[in-house]
Amino acid sequence: MNKKNLFTACVLCSALLLTESAYAGHEQSYLSSVGCKLGQGLANTATGFIEIPKNIINISHEQNIFVGLSWGLLRGVIQTVSRTTVGATELITFPIPSKDFITPPYIWDRFSEDSRYFGRHFPGFWTNYGPLDNGK
Repeated sequence: MNKKNLFTACVLCSALLLTESAYAGHEQSYLSSVGCKLGQGLANTATGFIEIPKNIINISHEQNIFVGLSWGLLRGVIQTVSRTTVGATELITFPIPSKDFITPPYIWDRFSEDSRYFGRHFPGFWTNYGPLDNGK
């Protein structure tokens, strides 16, 4: 196979991978879903520590500063470990497209909303659902 045919085959394969599927309404292409998962993994691994002030602020706003500094700190540390671990998992498994492991996918999205992992909410008191969750 000469270089011209090899180049043409690579361009055609790339074009097929970049196109979105016509039968699925909101599904992303493979490369865009892999890129999103890689970006989420990098962001969540690097910014997981922001869960500590996020939980302190949110719980202090709902209850009072003492509850925020105690329960918010404990919950923030646990969610920091969780978000960083989920980010590392997304980095390792980014070639395999999947649904989001964490909601909201980035720490800065819907900051007043509690983080949920794999569709489950962290057990405990004073949980806040965001406006996009409809109380679920």
